[in-house]
Amino acid sequence: MEAIEKNKLFWASCLALLVTSLSFGIRAGIMSKLGADFQLTAGELGTIIATAFWGFPLAIVIGGFIVDLVGMKKLLVMAFIFHLLGIILTIFAHGYWTLFISTLLIGIANGTVEAACNPLVASLYPDNKTTKLNHFHLWFPSGIFIGTLIVLLFNYLNLNWQIQVAIMLLPTFVYGFLFSKLKFPVTERVSSGVSVGTMYKSVTSPLFIFMFVCMFGTAITELFTGQWIEMLLKNVTDNSILILSVTTGVMIIGRGVAEPVVHRFSPQGVLLLSSIFAAIGLYLLATLSGNAIFVGAFVFGLGVCYFWPTMLGFVSENIPNSGALGLNLMGGAGMFAVSIYTIFMGNFYDQLIMDYLPRESTMQMNTSEDISNLMELAKNAAGPQVIKVTMIIPIILTIAFAGLVLFMKFKNKNRVVAN
Repeated sequence: MEAIEKNKLFWASCLALLVTSLSFGIRAGIMSKLGADFQLTAGELGTIIATAFWGFPLAIVIGGFIVDLVGMKKLLVMAFIFHLLGIILTIFAHGYWTLFISTLLIGIANGTVEAACNPLVASLYPDNKTTKLNHFHLWFPSGIFIGTLIVLLFNYLNLNWQIQVAIMLLPTFVYGFLFSKLKFPVTERVSSGVSVGTMYKSVTSPLFIFMFVCMFGTAITELFTGQWIEMLLKNVTDNSILILSVTTGVMIIGRGVAEPVVHRFSPQGVLLLSSIFAAIGLYLLATLSGNAIFVGAFVFGLGVCYFWPTMLGFVSENIPNSGALGLNLMGGAGMFAVSIYTIFMGNFYDQLIMDYLPRESTMQMNTSEDISNLMELAKNAAGPQVIKVTMIIPIILTIAFAGLVLFMKFKNKNRVVAN
């Protein structure tokens, strides 16, 4: 019988996640160009971005229900097909609806990758889940970091955004080829003999529901800010896309050294510290300007660094009977929350710009150059305001995770006494 090659499966999973994150990084870098080329408002751009976050939870939740039945390999073949279609349609987009559909397809592909790869990593490394999930999810900020550098380089070379998107085709073909050749294990729940009924009962437990709700906030804090940073702060600094590069650079290093951090502070302790740093980072991003804003990017990167993989690791370690469904419901919850928040904040951003502009009668008295300057000033004020509103979320999470730390401490103490 063909052996399970753990390392090859893990690295192929990382490459698939790299494609997922490249789509985030490159799209964040070309947002302004898409808006200009297709004459889209911030609200329309927000809806297009949100489709990726709709496709993701749709795919990851459906994948969570069927992965035990169809197997992880078949899901990843589907992810490859959706990635290929979405990337090609984006390259040849000619308006709002083609961008909408192509982004939706990429979102479905991204969700299918996580629907298969999160339980795959947990199955490959059952004794070290949180650390290995951090190492796997290291490739999410890596892809965003690479994507932003691609945008910067190609902009410098004056190459169009279609070529930037086409770059994603190469790793897509490579991960599709690798997965087609490798043998997959069954999911951890199946191998452990946990019944379907027990799995469903686990995902309705109070602790799972608490983490499910918290996932809304951790995902919004990390992913909404990352996708919109270039749009929100492009009038505050000349290098707004570099803010994302700094943030993701910190995340790459942080997730790479996750093992001693998680063992020192525990998953729940890491989540508490993360929410505190995320709130401080958003405050600095909203209030600093010029080169000083990169200090805020560094602190924010520390904050969101461990959010996503540690949320998954906590659930997998403390609610193990939830299995692949539990992991995928968590991912779906996060992306769905981001999709709704993105639409809301896109329209909120448009409204803020209108509120910061002078009255219509005053605008009519200005030259076109003056109006352009007034518009820039309005955007300059509106972007940081959106970040300030978002800052409320990690503040709430700080309170929630402080409660989680106390709960787990009490629970573990009672477990020791019982033994």
